[in-house]
Amino acid sequence: MNQIIILSFNGEIKNSIESTDYHWLMFYPCVYMFGMWDAYKDSGETADYAYLPYVSGAFLGTVGLMYSAHLTIFGILLGPVWMPMLFAFLGIGIGIALFKILYQKKP
Repeated sequence: MNQIIILSFNGEIKNSIESTDYHWLMFYPCVYMFGMWDAYKDSGETADYAYLPYVSGAFLGTVGLMYSAHLTIFGILLGPVWMPMLFAFLGIGIGIALFKILYQKKP
């Protein structure tokens, strides 16, 4: 993991893709988001549906990792570090929107 981070930060995306063990790395977004959810949950009382940003962030982060070797955005190949981050932030945003919609409809 550290090697692909170093390669990605240095702009060596092709080398980071070649160094990536996708079978192992697929767990990383889910474990990371679960750790954040667990810390948030243990900090006190949580609202209903507060888990949605974490779940959707973990899901889309994993999807971003699966497509990171082939998907380009505006012609740029982001690789196995930046693509999952981008997708995770997108997932968190979608989860926050769903949370707000569902929380408003709660009686």
